[in-house]
Amino acid sequence: MSVNYSSVPSPCYLIDEERFRKNLSLIKRVADESGAEIILAFKGFAMWGVFPILREYVTGAAASSADEARLCFDKIGSPAHTYSPVFKEDDFDKILKYSSHITFNSVYQFNKYSNILNKYSKKISAGIRINPEFSEVSHGIYNPCSPGSRLGVTAEALGDKLPDDIEGFHFHVLFESDSYALEKVLEIVEFKFGKHFRKIKWINMGGGHLITRKDYDSEHLIRTLKKFKEKTGLHLILEPGSAFAWETGELVATVEDVVENQGIKTAILDVSFTAHMPDCLEMPYKPKVLGATEPVSGKSTYRLGGNSCLSGDVMGDWSFDNELNPGDRIVFLDMIHYTMVKTTTFNGVHHPSIGIWTKENKFRLIKEFGYEDYMNRLS
Repeated sequence: MSVNYSSVPSPCYLIDEERFRKNLSLIKRVADESGAEIILAFKGFAMWGVFPILREYVTGAAASSADEARLCFDKIGSPAHTYSPVFKEDDFDKILKYSSHITFNSVYQFNKYSNILNKYSKKISAGIRINPEFSEVSHGIYNPCSPGSRLGVTAEALGDKLPDDIEGFHFHVLFESDSYALEKVLEIVEFKFGKHFRKIKWINMGGGHLITRKDYDSEHLIRTLKKFKEKTGLHLILEPGSAFAWETGELVATVEDVVENQGIKTAILDVSFTAHMPDCLEMPYKPKVLGATEPVSGKSTYRLGGNSCLSGDVMGDWSFDNELNPGDRIVFLDMIHYTMVKTTTFNGVHHPSIGIWTKENKFRLIKEFGYEDYMNRLS
């Protein structure tokens, strides 16, 4: 099945139902065969318009705020596994209401809320985030084990005695990583924190497990998880974000103008890198564009520019088989995870619509945005 991008409004985030279901099927198989619980991390993907599909394969999600926890409760139908670097007292009643598990970033945070937790009307499992001080993440902005990190408790800081009522550990030290990186982390986690395993019930291995990437060794992951589960007796939880929506959809855009300055041609689009593809500038990374290549001498080459007033709202140079003209479609690949969750309405630029290319080979608009969405973010 091929997507007809010309039938999609521009700009638009477009998810392909068939590709989405393929990812979900693989994730469910890994969960079933390994005995681990795999839940969705909202920080990577929170397109609740497709949660009816998601619920056919998984039944839970990880949240990092009261609003994410409520979204899980409202749209997935189950309480969330909630973690945050800090919890605010004003939000904690909502955190309790919408959560089944709450992980604290520090012993201080746990002690602050433990009495409230114990007196709450329903049982909520408390955990502590640990910092194994080891990660193979090369991007500093995404490395939670960098020196001086504010995330998690080190083995030295935790000491020999685990606080009463802590039932689980949580670590998150991977980023688009494979199962072999996880295997290394588990060895270090067991070495540094294994003395506490007999006192806890579960261990959350966080996100960054890119299970649906083509070269990911899912069979090795299954073996690794089964081995760790059999050895420790712990309930295992994984909460990838990117893996659910990896390569499931695109950001469809349109060329609105072509300008030239000092020999550089820039195609100005109806989307913004800073507002709609912020990770491209944060990491940074250059996204793939359908039908385009890295610059090739002799081919039509353009820089792509966003529609905001930010001078740096541009990204790289691409070569195309034909010259670009206003009205041409530009399709950015793999733009569903870590895109919509980070977008802004900076400069009042038109936020892309959200839609799905259904398994019936048709486009269905899920949501479009207008002035009210921009206005309501402000005061």
